[in-house]
Amino acid sequence: MTYKVALRQADEGYSVSCPGLPGCWSQGATEQEALENIQDAIREYLAAAAELNPDAEIREVSVPL
Repeated sequence: MTYKVALRQADEGYSVSCPGLPGCWSQGATEQEALENIQDAIREYLAAAAELNPDAEIREVSVPL
């Protein structure tokens, strides 16, 4: 799956969030580290969501731009 992320540079490094997954964010000392960390955060977010809804059927939809 592909998710859009918002990357922001700060004095301490980079913060990154996933607007499509409220509350899913991470950070890193470098841009690359922040992007690797948000990938882990997204995986963990989706795993937790699946545990909270074990009976839900997961599907993917495409939205043309």
